[in-house]
Amino acid sequence: MIAFGYRLMTWLAVLFSVTPALAQAPHIQPRLVAESTAPAGGGTTTLALVMQPAPTWHGYWKNPGDSGIETSIEWRLPAGVEAGELTYPVPHTLIIAGLMNYVYEGEYAQLIPLQLPQGLAPGTKLPIRGTAKWLACTKEICVPEKAEIAVDLVVGDGRADAALADDFSRWRAAMPKPLGSSGRFALNGETFRLAVPLPAKLDVADVYFFPLTDGAIDYAAPQSISRNGDTLIVEVKAAGAAGGLGQVDGVLRIGKDNGLSLSATPGEVPAAGAPVLASNAGNGEGAGGSFKSVALALGGAILGGLLLNIMPCVFPILSLKALKLARAGGDERAARGEALAYTAGAVLVCAALGGALLMLRAGGEAVGWAFQLQDPRVILALLLLTAAIALNLAGLFELPAITGGDTLAGKNGAHGAFWTGALAAFVATPCTGPFMGAALGAALILPAPAAMAVFAGLGFGLAIPFLALGFIPALRRRLPKPGPWMDQLRRILSIPMFLTALGLAWILGRLAGVDGMTIGLGAALISGFALWWVGRRQAVSRTAAWWPLAPAAAAAIALLMTIPRAPVSAAAPVENALGAQAFSETRLAALQAEGRPVFVYFTADWCLTCKVNEKAAIERTEVAEAFAAANVAVLVGDWTNGDAAIGRFLAAQGRSGVPLYMYYRPGQPPEILPQVLTPGTLTALSA
Repeated sequence: MIAFGYRLMTWLAVLFSVTPALAQAPHIQPRLVAESTAPAGGGTTTLALVMQPAPTWHGYWKNPGDSGIETSIEWRLPAGVEAGELTYPVPHTLIIAGLMNYVYEGEYAQLIPLQLPQGLAPGTKLPIRGTAKWLACTKEICVPEKAEIAVDLVVGDGRADAALADDFSRWRAAMPKPLGSSGRFALNGETFRLAVPLPAKLDVADVYFFPLTDGAIDYAAPQSISRNGDTLIVEVKAAGAAGGLGQVDGVLRIGKDNGLSLSATPGEVPAAGAPVLASNAGNGEGAGGSFKSVALALGGAILGGLLLNIMPCVFPILSLKALKLARAGGDERAARGEALAYTAGAVLVCAALGGALLMLRAGGEAVGWAFQLQDPRVILALLLLTAAIALNLAGLFELPAITGGDTLAGKNGAHGAFWTGALAAFVATPCTGPFMGAALGAALILPAPAAMAVFAGLGFGLAIPFLALGFIPALRRRLPKPGPWMDQLRRILSIPMFLTALGLAWILGRLAGVDGMTIGLGAALISGFALWWVGRRQAVSRTAAWWPLAPAAAAAIALLMTIPRAPVSAAAPVENALGAQAFSETRLAALQAEGRPVFVYFTADWCLTCKVNEKAAIERTEVAEAFAAANVAVLVGDWTNGDAAIGRFLAAQGRSGVPLYMYYRPGQPPEILPQVLTPGTLTALSA
């Protein structure tokens, strides 16, 4: 009742205070900026309504709470131009006289998608005009304000304004990310109980539920947060209309300026679990910032990196470097130097990739680990690299950085080891395995220094075997004695590298079509011919043996520039014995509404672990029969081309990449399955 009265007074203030408000400068200064002032015809650009409150003043979220008003804009747009709805960043709580307000007390930006019609000629002027209205308040007074907003656009190439890149990155980072899964809510007496599917391993802090649906909860009532397995439970005093609601929408804050948007429908809510201590504190340390969280993520990354060494694209490199290290005999100093250099190369590459990943995500890109493999040009570069390594292992030419040549103990040994470690880390990115997914997913919500430590830990884990060989002479003595058999082994190890190159050519075809794959194979052929020539020259002379590679490299670069960057066509829905359909959150919700169990898996053509699981476990007759008997629906999310919607869904599950396997039982929270599947694991689900 008090809240209603306060809200009524707020609206009356709006109705009767417009005229005086116009006579003074606004207490919240607005400005309208465009991400691109030269948007392309038929494309979309993003506008930002940037609000700068004066000291002690604040603005309101879309649902303002017990009082306040959301922002509105009356647009005046050129013909055919359409502005979408305002999107709001994660708000903060502000209690005044016992009433809860959902507010912004510093600069905040509301983003608006702007769609341009097709057929606009370059150079066409697009004056964007509008009247924005909002409510500015202090703890004592509220003033309805409005202002004319404007930005002038000219149809162009759609390129974003580089000067505003950091600003838009910051504004996007403050927006809630879609949870990707549906929540459930129930009433228990006067208590509104909300169940949110959230992985137990995902660390959260400063948790608070901001409802968008009015009438669900008592805004000012304290919220109790707990976790029961993979479900986060919010309990708060219900509002009077809660019993009649069919859906409750809102934003769940899980860290400072970090939140998830979600929808919940009536359903079973499990019993409360372990309390989340940071809830309602309002001064949490930030998402995942605890020492325990960092330690767990770092440990998972190190262990995951260690397991990468058994991958077919890494194992040959590690094996040959280990054997060459054994050949070094008793030179302890050289062995330790090699090991440290190898470790430095692996750690620096993983840290560099992790840093690029964090910057892209800060810019609003829904990318994850191995994001670079979604670019056909990177796949082509990897194809040329792995083909060259395979030809080297096959004996076509000598590359000391990989095999160590005969100069392992020489002054160039550490240099070669560094680049070998860097190479091993780079070619390992298509692979993922146990412990990596959760660790890298957690890294995405950790503070940047902690996240970088996790990425570096992945490289350290990758380097552990070589590091151990370098610093533990007893391990080197257990290696087989050097001999002619090493050359035979070297040629045998070329086989997995050739298969890796073949797999990359296939991925290139999936990303860039037949033309792209043909270009890639052509570049590999040119490089292979040049390397054969290099090998011939190395056989007769060591001087100037590499010059044939220069024109081949120039040709490869030229072909690299011509390869299509965009996918040739959208990925077709997967059809197999499981009757799998393409994943979408809408389709998932529809299948759940039908009461069917749903198996959802996320994959990518460049993900080796994904393909192994699909062939060895998922696409099996016994699994298809078990799923058919239990009426299990199967959805597959193909992330080969970096689909942004799938990227957001993965992030909502606390993952940064694929594979991800989930099983939805009717009326229960989703179960995240192991990253290494067996047919028995899947058939047991439907039992």
